[in-house]
Amino acid sequence: MVTAAVAAPRLKANGRAFAHIAQFHPELTALRRDLHAHPELGFEEVYTAGRVREALRLCGVDEIHTGIGKTGVVGLVHGRGRGSGRMIGLRADMDALTMTEHNEFAWKSTRHGMMHGCGHDGHTAMLVGAARYLAETRNFDGTAVLIFQPGEEGLAGARAMIEDGLFDRFPVEAVYGMHNWPGLRPGKIGLTPGPMMAAADKVTIEVTGKGGHGAHAYLTIDPVLVAAHIITGVQSIVSRNVRPLDSAVVSLCALQAGDVHAMSVIPGKATLVGTVRTFTPEVQELVERRLTELCSAIALGFGATATVNYERIYPATTNTLRESMFAAGVAESLVGADHVVRDLDPSMGAEDFSFMLQVKPGAYMRIGQGGEGSCMLHNSRYDFNDDILPLGSALHASLVEQAMPLQPA
Repeated sequence: MVTAAVAAPRLKANGRAFAHIAQFHPELTALRRDLHAHPELGFEEVYTAGRVREALRLCGVDEIHTGIGKTGVVGLVHGRGRGSGRMIGLRADMDALTMTEHNEFAWKSTRHGMMHGCGHDGHTAMLVGAARYLAETRNFDGTAVLIFQPGEEGLAGARAMIEDGLFDRFPVEAVYGMHNWPGLRPGKIGLTPGPMMAAADKVTIEVTGKGGHGAHAYLTIDPVLVAAHIITGVQSIVSRNVRPLDSAVVSLCALQAGDVHAMSVIPGKATLVGTVRTFTPEVQELVERRLTELCSAIALGFGATATVNYERIYPATTNTLRESMFAAGVAESLVGADHVVRDLDPSMGAEDFSFMLQVKPGAYMRIGQGGEGSCMLHNSRYDFNDDILPLGSALHASLVEQAMPLQPA
């Protein structure tokens, strides 16, 4: 790794892991900022994967496996003891977003239309920090499986790695992931058992009517009018079908119909595109069914037709109880009980770590990075808070050490 003139972390935490990792905080910061300056989109993370591979080699991990799920990287660190035969997985995402950065600092994106606007550069650096600590100390009995995942931003890179044999080759007993969260102050860690993030589904509604002259609308079946009634009507699905104790969001976000330069032409078709967010399969199925029924009925009432294409993109990110409680306890050992939120409100955003939690027990956590003036994720002026790098690395490493403790001699 390249060193940089960076001050020691202002953030403090308990434990040997944090104290050890804080010593190479400047190097983690330099790596993070280099990744920020060179963002890559999903399944194109060639430079990023190369930097990860070289960093893991310098850290002294035992095995490095590349090309899993196209550009994914997996590093293995064996503990001082291996008699337990146990494996714990830690995951970080590597990809950037298709957005233009508006920051002015020295490490801003050098690639037009690409930006690390969600902090995956920081997630990658934190897991590299954990790798270095675990390889240098090896205070555990088993194997740490370090998963550097491509394509989280809408491309289901987690699923790609699983389909490429990730958990067949590395049969972890549990897997943990974390994401920075500007809504929590640095030094805080949040999670909750059960749903942490929603399922994300894509809805495309095709309305077919009969086009014609705007001056003779009575001779047409206006799909724009039908689309307008559908936009209004579907808002009743959540309020009149979903239990108040459950949660769902239905948002129709785009409408395409006709030509803006043809003021007097009623088109023959209109297309609506939107998203549905739910936490449970039961509510997801209810919303899909009612959406299909309602759109068809509204269109029929006007003499038109409507077809609904409902695509399930990401499932809900659902933490298992045992692993959630364990992760919360590990977090408390680092920052104290007062700084761990065990009942963090779930988010209606989505995360493809959900695919890993469908296959393995585990927990997804949020690590605070916010504060006064901090930007929310996916903002063109967002930047990862380098102060939290040692804490994130220590949390990763402590999950391994406490899940697979060394046995007394």
